[in-house]
Amino acid sequence: MRNLIKVVIVAWLFSNSCFADNNQLATISLDDATKQIIEGTYNKVLGAQTEIIDGKAVHIIKVLTPDGRIRYYKIDAETGQLIS
Repeated sequence: MRNLIKVVIVAWLFSNSCFADNNQLATISLDDATKQIIEGTYNKVLGAQTEIIDGKAVHIIKVLTPDGRIRYYKIDAETGQLIS
């Protein structure tokens, strides 16, 4: 019975991905957005969360810069682009 439930769940997940809209944009995860901000820098991440702003998902990452300042970065969750 447990195996049957697992098979049904996996089949459902794959069936949803097969019928996905081809025009749908890929999204970037909060973890990937955080890695993008700290990559190649000495910033320390203090917090990260995703918020809906003007109907769009935005990752907000709070970092401590090497000079001791706190800075917030906003990343568009659909495109992965930094929002100024």
